Amino acid sequence: MKNSGPAVLSELISPATINLNLKSADRDAVLDELVGQIPAVANQPEARQNLLRALQERERLHSTGIGDGVALPHARNALVGLVTRPVIVFGRHAQGIPYNAIDGAPARLFFLLVAPTVTEHLAVLARISRLLRDPRVRQELLKADSAGKVLEIIREAEGRM
Repeated sequence: MKNSGPAVLSELISPATINLNLKSADRDAVLDELVGQIPAVANQPEARQNLLRALQERERLHSTGIGDGVALPHARNALVGLVTRPVIVFGRHAQGIPYNAIDGAPARLFFLLVAPTVTEHLAVLARISRLLRDPRVRQELLKADSAGKVLEIIREAEGRM
């Protein structure tokens, strides 16, 4: 990610970090499922546990369910050394799970964010939030049938921002 311009979300997500069939039935299990999609922690059980714990603590403070069926799980503070550049994991749950969102709607679309610095964290979080304000983007993500389609939807939406 270049520091000069805005974070390009479609460059921070890859097919490996997209899961269109989340299976978990509750928030903590979904967080575990999403963390499992991060290549940087796949073979580091301690790092994975630290990240999961940080995400769960953040949810206990205040839900990252932002409404409209969307949750943006992220740790409150950057986890130094975990990743060298921001990583976004996109997950989708067919039925949705209770997530204590502000509107009470179950979360179906998840964007898990892990960033190496607070500055990058906030920039990427703001960009994801802006992208997801568009109901058309949310609808397209709910219907996407492949990781490639998810990336295409995000790329096109970013082009309109």
